[in-house]
Amino acid sequence: MRKHITKKRDQEKQTIRFMIDLYCHKHHKQHPCQECEDLYAYASKRIEHCPFMETKTFCSSCKVHCYRKEQRDKIKEVMRFSGPYMLLYHPLMALRHMINTSKQHWEKRKTKGVS
Repeated sequence: MRKHITKKRDQEKQTIRFMIDLYCHKHHKQHPCQECEDLYAYASKRIEHCPFMETKTFCSSCKVHCYRKEQRDKIKEVMRFSGPYMLLYHPLMALRHMINTSKQHWEKRKTKGVS
């Protein structure tokens, strides 16, 4: 069980690293810039200390928002920009992300009793 959680944390950190790097590359002259490095360090720390990692799918669907407002707004901006580009630059990561999203929606429907 512990190995599964570690793998999940690593995948989530890898995904957020990719998304931030892509955003930074497209928006900033200096890559990597300090702002994006700080955002990754913050996100990585949040992922590392997440008490819900075993059952959660994405931070956006979590009942507890552990990001400060400024970082939450910035990570949303990064994800909104980078998400569509993932299909071009890293299709396997994008596919894994879409599968996890589908699982999340399916679980929500099951718990609400919707068929």
